[in-house]
Amino acid sequence: MIEKMNERITIQQNSVIVDKYGNHKNGWTDYFSCAAYASTYQYDREKESVITEAEQTVIFEVRYCSELKSLDSTHFRIRFRDGLYNIQSVDMMNYQRKSIRIRCQKEVR
Repeated sequence: MIEKMNERITIQQNSVIVDKYGNHKNGWTDYFSCAAYASTYQYDREKESVITEAEQTVIFEVRYCSELKSLDSTHFRIRFRDGLYNIQSVDMMNYQRKSIRIRCQKEVR
């Protein structure tokens, strides 16, 4: 599976950013970058139709590492190529510490 991990993703963390005046606001900062295998689905059986680009679901598979063990759908998102993807679910693959499967949906801007 390692040979298929040919895409670079950046995982961003939601954090509080303080500007030079002391104002606090939420923002996204780069947390971790790694190689991943990306697979897309273009068809939804429930809707029986072709999915638009805004509804596109992407599944990323990455190697397990200690930086990703706290990954969740609330505090993190993924930047892949020129798009941002909201995390829907994180599968630790039976906690074998080999790989992590991240199911994402493209963020509509």
